[in-house]
Amino acid sequence: MNFRRYYFPGQIVFITQIVKDREMVLFDQDIINLFRVTLRDVQDSMPFIMVAYVFLPDHFHLLIQPQKNVNFSQIMHLLKFKFTMAYKKKNNFEGKMNFWQKRFWDHVIRDEHDLENHIHYIHNNPVKHGYVRMADEWEHSSYFEWEKRGAYERCNWKEPNDGAWGE
Repeated sequence: MNFRRYYFPGQIVFITQIVKDREMVLFDQDIINLFRVTLRDVQDSMPFIMVAYVFLPDHFHLLIQPQKNVNFSQIMHLLKFKFTMAYKKKNNFEGKMNFWQKRFWDHVIRDEHDLENHIHYIHNNPVKHGYVRMADEWEHSSYFEWEKRGAYERCNWKEPNDGAWGE
């Protein structure tokens, strides 16, 4: 299979990464905190702007804008590696571990409308998967940062059935 990714300076990219076999391991607050620390550590060594995010028990979505000479594949490679090592250490696990599915899905944002749709998709994802009834009930997302910026007045939306949130 010939797999290609495209990199452009200043691009914003939507990323989906799934835990291997969709195991529900990103549910514990300690594990989420470990993931956040790892993500910040990666951001320090490979700069990127975090536009939006959501962490769910078996996958996560990021909307990032890599900076300088860094691309999103490098960021994801380091994030997956560092988190797996930290997870193994925390759980006193020695040996080989395939924590993540092999590849991640990416989508380069094309315009402002595409960006807005993906931000909403990210924030609504816990509703879509049935974890909560309203986006503001899920604490592991950037919803509250966007609410502070005025993007959402008060969470009063649910998943629409018109396809406006993407797939």
